[in-house]
This record gives sequence, C-alpha cells and structure tokens, in this order.
Amino acid sequence: MNLGQWLGLSSLIISCYILWEIRQVLLLVFTAVVFATALNRLVKWLRKFKIRRNFAIIIVLIAITFLSLLFGWLVVPPFLDQFQKLLGLLPNVWERLRVNLILLSETQSRFDWLPPPPSLNDLLTRLQPLLTEIFTNFFTVFSNSLVIILQGFFVFFLTVTMLINPQQYRRLFLKLFPSFYRQRGEEILTLSEVALGNWLTGVTINCLFIGTLSGLGLWLLNVNLVLVHALLAGLLNFIPNVGPAASVIFPLMVALLDAPWKIWAILIWYFIIQNIESYWLTPTVMAKQVSLLPAVTLMAQIFFAQTFGILGLLLALPLAVVAKTWIEEVLFKDILDPWDSVV
Repeated sequence: MNLGQWLGLSSLIISCYILWEIRQVLLLVFTAVVFATALNRLVKWLRKFKIRRNFAIIIVLIAITFLSLLFGWLVVPPFLDQFQKLLGLLPNVWERLRVNLILLSETQSRFDWLPPPPSLNDLLTRLQPLLTEIFTNFFTVFSNSLVIILQGFFVFFLTVTMLINPQQYRRLFLKLFPSFYRQRGEEILTLSEVALGNWLTGVTINCLFIGTLSGLGLWLLNVNLVLVHALLAGLLNFIPNVGPAASVIFPLMVALLDAPWKIWAILIWYFIIQNIESYWLTPTVMAKQVSLLPAVTLMAQIFFAQTFGILGLLLALPLAVVAKTWIEEVLFKDILDPWDSVV
C-alpha cells in the first residue's frame, strides 16, 4: 500500500472510532429525524389544502403543543395517581403469591411426581441479582434529570430546525457521498423517508388499537386501574415482542388481588387482541410498510439495546427499517446485483 492508501485507511479507522464514541449523540439526532419525519408528513398533508409551508409548520407545532398540554392536563394526573396505587399494590401481590406458594407446598405430598416448588428464600436469592441490576440501570438512566432535560431540548431543537428546512440537511448529508453517487443517495433518502413515515403511521394506529381494546376489555371485566393498563398496553406495543408481553403483567397483578378467575379472562382477552392486531390490523394498515421478519425484529432489538441501551431498544424498529432500506438499495441493488451482468 502506498502513502495515500495508508492515509485513507487511517482516516477510515479514526472516523469509525469517532462515530462510535459519539453514538449516543447520533442516536439523539436519529430521534429528531424520526420526529421531524412524522411532523413533516402532517405538513405535507396540510399543503394539499394550498397552505404555505411556513404556515403549515406553525399550525402543526401549535396543534402538537395544544394536544400535549391537553393530554398532560386530562390524562397525566389520573394516570400518575393510578400508577402510584398500582405500585402500592406490589407488596400485596407478593404476599398473595407467597401464600399461594405455601398452600401449594402443603398439598405437594399428594402429588409426589411433581417437582417441589421453590421456597420464598430461593426465589429471593435467584431474583436478587436481577433486581439489583434492574434498579441499578434504572437509577443510572434517571439519576441525572438535568442531562435528560438537556437531551430533550436538543432533540426538540433539531426536530424544529429539520422541519423548517429539511432540504438543507439532506444536501449536507449527501455531501458525505462521492459526487457520482449523490443523486442515487437522494433517491435512497426519499425511500427511507417513505418507509419511516409508513412505519410511524402504522405503529401509531396499532398502539391506539391495542390501548383502546385493552381498556375496553378491562373495563368490562371490572378490573381496577383501567387507565394505567390501557395506556401501558398502547405505549408498550411500540416495542414488539417485549412490549405486549410486559403489558399484561400489570392487569394480572391487580386481578390476582381481586378475583383469580379474571386472570384467565385477561389472558384470553389479550391473546385475542394480539391475534387481531397481528393477523388483520397489521397486514391491512402496514401494507406499504417495509416488512421485517420476526427474527430480524428480535435480533435488531437485542443488538440496538446492547449497543445504545434503553433508547436503542425504543428506536430499534425505526433504525431497522432505515437500515433495511439502505442495505437493500446499496448493498443488494447497487453492488451485488450488477455482478450477474458482469459475469
């Protein structure tokens, strides 16, 4: 290798190292891109009514601010109140589980072929490292509230600036590509924007569907703290695989203290909702979405969660959607597919 090649390789290694060191900042930038894409879709919809873009942006920002304040005024206070009550029920839930384990231990002699249930001490011993790690990570994430607030303002500022003049940022990003590939890069950026926008629309409809039906079913079953369970079911549905499974835990805890038969009713209801969402709503609403195989979705969640933490887990799906678009267009269509014609 000559000197120029060594300099190019060294520059590539240094660039990769710098990108790795600022990966959290890049993830915040991508978060702003996701928000800007969602708001830009609303702006484009208003533009169909012959509204100037600047006025459309102002209308969207005012509408989002108004809805956020309305949500914070009408929904957040009762949600926090019910969530506090739910946390207060945790000792009672644990005591009920302990009593059930004791009763199971007393009747175990009738079923010698069954393995003995673990004692409470064994359970605490096994769960202690996991609980310690969870609370340590929770404290690490939320201990420095000032950093979180600054990160929120950073994302908000980037979102607004990208929304006001998105073409300027697109041109700045395209300068990273060679001149002969910039037009193709513009096409791939457009495809990524469409894919991300379709995914955002689909996942929003899915979350509203899951939250509404969950709340309706729990209300009919007369389960306490319906608002908390419905909101958590809708929000956690944003995280595939993990979210739906986690959302059913809280209503099961409340049902355990109320009436044990409701546990089976809740499980059946959530099973019905998830099947309707998986086999009817998702194929209908997300027909234009970039399809991801379940195994790919799970691997993306594990990879981005290990790399970026909790925020990476939340953004695993939009990151996977954008990555899939670039891999298909650049690696497959532009690099690998032309090999057939060469051969």
